[in-house]
Amino acid sequence: MFRCRRSEKVDLLRKIPLFSRLSQRQLSAVAKHADELQLRKGAVLAKQGAEGLEAIIIVDGKARVETDGRALAELGPGDVVGEMSVIDGKPRSATVIAQTRMNLLVLHRRDFMSVLETVPGLQRKLLVTLCERVRQADQALTH
Repeated sequence: MFRCRRSEKVDLLRKIPLFSRLSQRQLSAVAKHADELQLRKGAVLAKQGAEGLEAIIIVDGKARVETDGRALAELGPGDVVGEMSVIDGKPRSATVIAQTRMNLLVLHRRDFMSVLETVPGLQRKLLVTLCERVRQADQALTH
């Protein structure tokens, strides 16, 4: 497992689009709840159909997103996985598999929901990110 101090987590979070416009204090509130996790190549970050218990922030490494065994996308540093299931309580919509060794920050459901409720501006930023994903999915289906 990789280890970093809260100030290092803040620096990492600042580089992630979902959190990039938050203040130092807001970033510190998010960092306080984020656990570090290291995964090996081939590990499953999220499994399609499984309960979503956490949101996962990719610090470094690459992952492949699959639905029904079909590759949809590649993810890397700055991408967030699993926030939809954490928010709506529905099963994971895709499987995400580590393509390389990965360092992650993990926000468990209770902490993620607390952060959403207490960090001003994060809800709007999350909505924009989810809208972008819906648009990308729509575009992929029509092209």
